[in-house]
Amino acid sequence: MASNDVIYTLAMVISVALGPLFRDVLKDATSRKYVSAVLGFLLLLGTCGHHIIHLLITILGNCFILSFFCPSKSETSNINRQLRIAGISYLWNFGYLALFRTIHWFGIPAPSPVTNAAQLFLTLRMIGLAFEVQDTRTRNSDTSTDIELKKKYCNINVSFLSVITYALCYIGLFTGPYFKYRTYQDWLNLPNNANLNRQEKFIKRALDLPTIAVAFLFFSYFFNIQYVETEEFMERSFLYRLFYMVPMFIIFRTRLYMAWIMSELMSVTAGLGAYPEDSVPKCGEGPTDYKKLDVVLEEEKEVRKCEYNFETIHNIDIYGCELAPMTKQGLRSWNMTVQYWLANYVHKRVPQSMKAYRVAITMTVSAFWHGIHSGYYLSFLTVPPILMAEESMIKAFRDGKSAQVQKVFDWGCWFFKMRGFDYMCMGFLLLKLGSTLKYWYSIYFIGHVVMLLFLALGKVTLTFRPKKRKDLGDGDNLKSSEGNKKLN
Repeated sequence: MASNDVIYTLAMVISVALGPLFRDVLKDATSRKYVSAVLGFLLLLGTCGHHIIHLLITILGNCFILSFFCPSKSETSNINRQLRIAGISYLWNFGYLALFRTIHWFGIPAPSPVTNAAQLFLTLRMIGLAFEVQDTRTRNSDTSTDIELKKKYCNINVSFLSVITYALCYIGLFTGPYFKYRTYQDWLNLPNNANLNRQEKFIKRALDLPTIAVAFLFFSYFFNIQYVETEEFMERSFLYRLFYMVPMFIIFRTRLYMAWIMSELMSVTAGLGAYPEDSVPKCGEGPTDYKKLDVVLEEEKEVRKCEYNFETIHNIDIYGCELAPMTKQGLRSWNMTVQYWLANYVHKRVPQSMKAYRVAITMTVSAFWHGIHSGYYLSFLTVPPILMAEESMIKAFRDGKSAQVQKVFDWGCWFFKMRGFDYMCMGFLLLKLGSTLKYWYSIYFIGHVVMLLFLALGKVTLTFRPKKRKDLGDGDNLKSSEGNKKLN
């Protein structure tokens, strides 16, 4: 393994091992808050070295934004002022991310890949925090009684110092999961005798690791991305070149599976993201049934017997990634807390007037967040037309069909979904515009060709499909015959 992978692995193992400290030793919110931040700072200092300065600049910039641009309580009705918080946060964090990625153009040493990973997740935390502050102000200006529970369990109270401690919290610094400030706040105040059942949940999640690790090591031994850029590779047969993207995607996703499972394990050992099951927690969001949450927490003041789960920090659904038949389902199962962030703070925030461009805008933001390499954009901007082609085929050949036909369609759709991911993965791995296009050219842009064929086939089939006038006629005849019976 490369040295960066060793650093990642050590950082994750240490983070998992530190978890019990916050459940078995540290019993109050204050000690958890400061110790988790100090540990996070030490982890960043040990892995990033002097490049930690980029993270500190980002954090201080966000402290300034939230301190000086956040509307006071007397200005909660000023919507423009509220929107300014998130807008400035976006500009600052993504602006600094762009500088961070291009700083070597100015003769300053480029940050390490480990620092890049930390900068990515810090960006998510800080922008998400600005939206949480903004949404809190919006809710506070609403005087209706039906959102009182949402105010109670969603609103946050942020200080200059708490921004720093949240940003530096050691959990998820390099691999996620992304968690909201409210989730962090609830973790700090989680009762010591809450029935988390961490050991059982830890073992259940960790059982997947050995199989995934073996698959990663096996395919990594026989295949590597560097070979794709050699002349020897380009002289191989078309079928070999086409096949090569399959093991490359296996290597790519098994490596990420391990990282995301470890990110869940470090949350489980520390108790982060634990909520009563009755409150119906959802990935990234936390509890969604506030009435039940309120009842459960009141009951628990007497006897703590309710079951908790960690769905809030659930970061990867391997079954969905591997076996879900549709592309959209596969995407939603992948890096789920980041998907939540993109959905909640990008997709849903796009103005209604630009609704048709929501997916494209979200994919562009996601590509920029991942990096400035052309391969990211080539891959991410392939997603919207794939989704369009898939939807077109579903409407033409699946909707309204028998269960048997739908089953056959789903298996076919699954096969092409995985091949689409294989195809797009090469952009992530090759990174450069020329390298990615050269590989896709060597396989005749087959992914784009198939996508366009499916899109055209679905559209043409729907266009020439007979209208359902016959059904309407039958309904009219039925009404007519019933009327005749009444007359007779």
